Amino acid sequence: MSSGVEAEIVLDAAVVLTLGMNRVLGRGAGLAGRGADALAALAEGRAEARAAALAEVRSQERALREVVARNARIAALAETRAKLGADVPLPERLMPDERPAAELTAWCAATDPLLDEAERRLSEHLAAEVSAEIFDVPAEALRADVQQEASRADGDDGAVQSNLERIMGRLLPDASEEERRAVAAAARLLVGAGTPEEAEAVLQEVRLRIQDANGRTERRREDERRLAAERDAAEQAEAERRYVLDSITAAFEDMGYEVQAGFETLTADDGTVTLTKGAWPDHSVRMRVDDAAHVRASMVRERPAESEDDRRVDVEREEEWCAEFEAARARLRDVGISSEVAWRLDPGVRELPVSAGSRQTRARAGQRERGRERHK
Repeated sequence: MSSGVEAEIVLDAAVVLTLGMNRVLGRGAGLAGRGADALAALAEGRAEARAAALAEVRSQERALREVVARNARIAALAETRAKLGADVPLPERLMPDERPAAELTAWCAATDPLLDEAERRLSEHLAAEVSAEIFDVPAEALRADVQQEASRADGDDGAVQSNLERIMGRLLPDASEEERRAVAAAARLLVGAGTPEEAEAVLQEVRLRIQDANGRTERRREDERRLAAERDAAEQAEAERRYVLDSITAAFEDMGYEVQAGFETLTADDGTVTLTKGAWPDHSVRMRVDDAAHVRASMVRERPAESEDDRRVDVEREEEWCAEFEAARARLRDVGISSEVAWRLDPGVRELPVSAGSRQTRARAGQRERGRERHK
């Protein structure tokens, strides 16, 4: 990049954490609460106040993520409950709003055993359905105490049914329909078992199929968690990029620049903006932000330099831009965006390039003029 600068960007921890909280709470990219306090303490050099505010932000963000995880588990169990047609109570999901971290953490601790119990009861419901189908017993009669009742029953059928109920209770309730059918198919072989040995061989096959089904279910759960984490990371990266773009736009607008992107919005979706000033009829600055990690800026001319006076003005504009870029870096530090210049080209070292947009505009104008000449 000629006549320009490249810098590495680092977002302050308070910005990163607060952007994450804002996404969970469904807000924009503005900073509020403890995150703003941490940034203010950073700007004022108050180390202890900053550390305390940042610790509070971390606690709040961690608690919010824990609530989101429980809400996702409640939703998944509710879906399983609907598929099974089971009458199993579930806790209500919590909308975190601006509740303190301690309250969110307490809700998570109280909700975990309720979710474990709901999952256990859903597994029992599934086991009861399969057992009822095999032994032709109404499913309503096979509740959580069926194992205890069956253990008191006389004869081998009661013992076999009890063992099947206990083994089937290990099947995860969100196993797929195909996996549940495979387990049920093995369990139905008990009907034809003529000896205890044959029954035990069938039960062993049921155990193996449940282990296989649970393994696939756990892997599916892990895949879903991984995809959710990837979506979260992508959303966080976009929030950080947007925060940097919005902050750069605000900083340069406050310094008298017009920020344009060639779209209806002030900032382009690809992170490219153009900075212009009323006192710069022949110059502009093209700036690009990549993934909230790098910023590149280059001054360009709107028309070719035609004289030594034009080149002298170029150097003056470059010097002015360099000074104002440093002023903008100071402004951005106050909102948690620090930068380190990785590469810089000093004013006057190279001739300023001409804006590609200006060349295209002139080319189109020339084509139109030639077209008019041909039709005269």
